Amino acid sequence: MRALLAVAFALLSLAGASAQDYPNRPITVIVPFPAGGPTDAIIRNLGERMRVALGQPLVVEYVTGAGGTVGTTRVARAAPDGYTIICGHFGTHATNGAVYSLPYDLVTDFAPISLLPSNPYLLVVNKDLPVNNLREFMAHLKANPDKVNMGHPGVGTGPHLLAILLQNAAGSRMNYIPYRGAAPAMVDLLAGQINLMVDQVQNSMLHVRAGSIKALAIASPARVAQVGDVPTVDEAGAPGLHMSLWYGFWAPAGTPAPIVAKLNAAVQDALGDPAVRERLTGLGMEIPARERQTPAALVAQQKADIEKWWPVIKAAGIKQQ
Repeated sequence: MRALLAVAFALLSLAGASAQDYPNRPITVIVPFPAGGPTDAIIRNLGERMRVALGQPLVVEYVTGAGGTVGTTRVARAAPDGYTIICGHFGTHATNGAVYSLPYDLVTDFAPISLLPSNPYLLVVNKDLPVNNLREFMAHLKANPDKVNMGHPGVGTGPHLLAILLQNAAGSRMNYIPYRGAAPAMVDLLAGQINLMVDQVQNSMLHVRAGSIKALAIASPARVAQVGDVPTVDEAGAPGLHMSLWYGFWAPAGTPAPIVAKLNAAVQDALGDPAVRERLTGLGMEIPARERQTPAALVAQQKADIEKWWPVIKAAGIKQQ
């Protein structure tokens, strides 16, 4: 018994020392979507400031596929030492559980670090589609069932779900085309290969301003300054069709609490920096209040959306393709 207690004490001491020295090498951030998508903006804007706070850089690794589940699996199976974390969101850590047969539990197999900025969705269409506002689009959709092609970054993701609610409101049907992320879907929208996307403000606003695509509405109860001339869905004819994509950082379950606390402190430091805040809000992102930049707030948001959206997904018959 004394020998076992000695081993346990030694392991606890080692874990404490490891947490105290953390980090002493670069931290890998898994992004489960292709490079060039909206997730990049968060990592790019937070990363440098977090490097100052942590004394080590954040190294991004893109691990894509299956609606983000490939990269999420990588993190769930990683060593819980704080050197592998994931930048996930509403889809990877809430709705995917109702769509895919996952080799991990969305809540218990991850250690929440911090809730990150969120981004409301824009409803955007190819510039050659013969509609100029949301009411015209809904009329076009109703008159052309199964002829409108909607591109989304994976089954059961926020854009997919919002488009289903939109088609139901119009009393029609669309064709849904999954992509490996928002960036490749946008390429096809610009080329006219698809007709509609439900996309984040930061990913679409430059194309909207350039006239390369048309914005029909923003899925928010209030307009966003970066696309201030775009009406809300309430103004445009689809009241209550609100959805915003929130992001978060997670580590593998079992990551020591002091390490999670250091990572959370670095996030809070970055989100409190005026220059970082200005850049993120300039992209149309909404920064959570400081009291919501916590592990508890992240897991609360995650559980609330699991409770809200899993029944919707199952009722719609959305399954892994």
